[in-house]
Amino acid sequence: MKLDRRTAIITGAAAGIGEAAARLFAKEGARLVLVDCDGIGLARLTEELEAGSAIVLDIVGDVSSPELCRSVVDRTMARFGRIDVLFNNAGIVPVGTLVECSEEEWQRTLDVNLKSMYLLCRAALPVMQRQGSGSIINMSSVAGPTGVTNRGAYSVSKAAVIGLTKSLAMDFVKDGIRANCICPATVDTPSLRQRIASAPDPAQAQRAFLARQPMGRLGRPEEIAAMALFLASEDSGYMTGQAIFMDGGMKL
Repeated sequence: MKLDRRTAIITGAAAGIGEAAARLFAKEGARLVLVDCDGIGLARLTEELEAGSAIVLDIVGDVSSPELCRSVVDRTMARFGRIDVLFNNAGIVPVGTLVECSEEEWQRTLDVNLKSMYLLCRAALPVMQRQGSGSIINMSSVAGPTGVTNRGAYSVSKAAVIGLTKSLAMDFVKDGIRANCICPATVDTPSLRQRIASAPDPAQAQRAFLARQPMGRLGRPEEIAAMALFLASEDSGYMTGQAIFMDGGMKL
C-alpha cells in the first residue's frame, strides 16, 4: 500500500474531493486526520471508514482559525507521533467580480483558501523538518494561473496558493519536504451542485459549466484524489514546486 502507516491530514474532508481523498488514502493504508467544519458529515465519514478498519482522528472546526490549526497538529502528534502528508483541501468559491465582492467576502475568501494553508503549514513544518520528510499538497485551481470569469476573489486566492506552494518547495527542499499543488477545473462536488441549484436558471448554469470543458464533462472527485495520492506517495518523490493542471483540456 502506497501510504502504509503514514499519517495524513486532510482538510475539507467531509465531502467532495476531500472525502474522495480520505477514502482512497484509507485504502492505501494511511492513518487519517480528517478536518472539516461540517461535524455531521465528518462523523458519518469517520464512522464508515472506521467500520472498514481505517484509523481515523476527526476534528471539527474552521481551518482559518489559528487555534484550530495548532490543535490539529498537536492532536495529530499526540495520537500518531508524526505527520507525513498535509493535504490542504478546504476552500470556498464565492461568485462575483472584484467590484461586486464586499470587503468581508474578500477577507473570508483569503482566510479560508489561503490563510488556512499558511497556518497549517507553519504548524506542521517543524514536525516534518525533525522527521526529514513530508509531502504538502495544496488545492489551487485552474482559476489561479489563468483567471476565471466572475470569480474575482476566488481567482486571486488560488493564484496565491501557487505562490505559497513554490515558496514552500524552495525553502524546505533541503529538509526532505516536498510541496505541490493541484489546479482542477470544474469538479462535480456537492459544493458545485449547491451553486448550480442556487443559480437563477440551474439548467443553464449546468450547461455553462459543461461548455467550459473541452472534454464535455465535469471532473470527478476520485480523479483529483488519485492525483493527491500520487503527490502524497513516493511515486512523486522527485517532484516538488509543481502546479498540476487537471482541467479537461480547458487551458490547452
